[in-house]
Amino acid sequence: MQGWSGSGFLEYLGNPYLLGGALATLWLTAASISIGLALGLVIALAQRSKSKVISIIASGYVWLFRGTPLLVQLIVIYTGLPQFGVRLSVIESALLGLSLNEAAYLAEIIRSGLLAVPVGQVNAAKALGMRDRQIMRFVVVPQALRIIVPPLGNSVNGLLKTTSITSVISMEELLRRTQELIQERFLVMELFAVAGLYYLAMTTAWDFVQRAIERRFGRAYERAPTAPDQR
Repeated sequence: MQGWSGSGFLEYLGNPYLLGGALATLWLTAASISIGLALGLVIALAQRSKSKVISIIASGYVWLFRGTPLLVQLIVIYTGLPQFGVRLSVIESALLGLSLNEAAYLAEIIRSGLLAVPVGQVNAAKALGMRDRQIMRFVVVPQALRIIVPPLGNSVNGLLKTTSITSVISMEELLRRTQELIQERFLVMELFAVAGLYYLAMTTAWDFVQRAIERRFGRAYERAPTAPDQR
C-alpha cells in the first residue's frame, strides 16, 4: 500500500480542476436552496390550507421526499424518467433532485416557524381589521423568520455536503472530480484530504455568514439595556 505523499497533497491543494468542482458545489447549493426555499414556502402554506385535499397533497409530498433516500430520488429522476419520455441532463437531474428533496425539509422548518407565532397576535391583527395577507406579511412572517433562520442556515450547511451524492449520476462537482483524479494518480488519502479541506472551508465560510444573518434578524428582539441606578 502506498504511503502518505505530502508532495502529492500539496500539489493538489490548489488544483484548478478541484477548485472548479468546488465552485460547481457552491452554485449547485445556492440554486437548490433557492428553489427549495420557494417550493418549501408553497408547500408549508398548502399544509395550512383550509382545503383538506390541498393539505393532504402537501403533507404527502413531505412524507414521500423525507421518507425516501436522496440517492434513490436522484437515480429515479436520472434513469427512471427517460422511460416515460422525460430526459434530463446530469445538471438538470441533480438540481431537480436536490431542490425537491430540500423543499420537503424546508417546508417543515417554515411550517414550524409559522406555527410558533402566538395565535393571540393573529387574532389581535384580525380585530384591527387586517386582512389575511396583511397579517401574514406584517405579523406572522417577521416573527417566524427569527425562528426559521437558524435551522435554515443549518440546511444550507448540510446541503453543501449533500451535493456530493450527485456524483453517482456523474455530476461534475467536487467529489466527482476528486474521484476522477484518484483514478489517474491513485493518491486516495491525499486527494480525499484535499476535498475534505475544501468542504470544511466552504462550511466554515457559511458559518460566518449564518451568524451574521442570525444577528441581523435577532437584533430587534434583543433586550434593551437597562438604565443605571441613579440612587
